[in-house]
Amino acid sequence: MFWTEFLRVLSAAILGAIIGLEREFHHKPAGLRTNILICIGAAVFTIISKQMATGSNDSFTRIAAQIVTGVGFIGAGAIIQDRGGIHGLTTAATIWLVSSIGMACGAGLYKLAIFTTFIAIFVLIVMGRFHRPVRHDAEKE
Repeated sequence: MFWTEFLRVLSAAILGAIIGLEREFHHKPAGLRTNILICIGAAVFTIISKQMATGSNDSFTRIAAQIVTGVGFIGAGAIIQDRGGIHGLTTAATIWLVSSIGMACGAGLYKLAIFTTFIAIFVLIVMGRFHRPVRHDAEKE
């Protein structure tokens, strides 16, 4: 039992670190440590909720729903509105996504967690390169 939980938390830490390194590299406010902690926290809450809900799926789903809501609240704090527009939407979305990866790890859904991490890295790195030139060209007009 312990080794299963250990593997779930460790996998959450590693996958959270992968996304966190990308965010850290681009000097975003929610970087390495934040993404690791959110991913681990979601995994631990998922493990706890599964154990508490033994024999009842109702408790398990209620706790999982609260993870989504709670992390959404944290992400909302990363969004800043000023005269130049809105900043931090990608950071907020990344925080929310990392919590889902942690939940997948906590539930033992490793393939889903790994696949989601690689898709997220693709979106953040590859699509980020295409997004900037398009946005800057539109601002020049």
